[in-house]
Amino acid sequence: MNLVFLGPPGAGKGTLAIRVVDLLKIPHISTGNIFREAIAAKTRLGLKVKEIIESGGLVDDITTIELVRERLGHSDTAGGYILDGFPRTIPQADALAVFSKLDYVVNFDLPDTIVIDRLSGRRVCRKCGFNWHAAFNPPSKEGLCDKCGGEVYIRDDDKPESIKKRLEVYRSQTEPLIAYYREKGNLVDIDASPQVDAILVNFKKALKLS
Repeated sequence: MNLVFLGPPGAGKGTLAIRVVDLLKIPHISTGNIFREAIAAKTRLGLKVKEIIESGGLVDDITTIELVRERLGHSDTAGGYILDGFPRTIPQADALAVFSKLDYVVNFDLPDTIVIDRLSGRRVCRKCGFNWHAAFNPPSKEGLCDKCGGEVYIRDDDKPESIKKRLEVYRSQTEPLIAYYREKGNLVDIDASPQVDAILVNFKKALKLS
């Protein structure tokens, strides 16, 4: 089953993807992982991406599309895949349609207010990098990591003003894909506000999985 996961930051796409990988035995493929793997393997495209990133640039559509096409040619995608973070734009979606047919595009729907609550509550340990959450999983002592005793802080991109900017980028660049795939008839909307167990149940119902 070939799937694309869409949704704003904080919608829990990655968390659910872990469960779906186990359920369907297909790989979870993010553009970030593709870039890192290509760079580590020192492929032609990987070296190109490394150069772009080291110069402070953004990886262009043509290179990203080539990398995705290459990744989807690996043997572990024979039974399907989950694409997360690609496509981000209509031109990328048009390109994907040329070399792979999607079964479903899953849109994880979450109001901006909940996104801000979820992300602004995240706390990160400076020492070990563990993620805590002020509401859902706080450290026992405020400001200190239970695991290593390091300082727990709020990252700049988890501050409400930064989250709002990230949402603006998402709404302007990626949200048009929702209408694009709805018109094609393969979009499935999933409420991303419950806990992951409930989301998984709704996911299986929507995709008619036993």
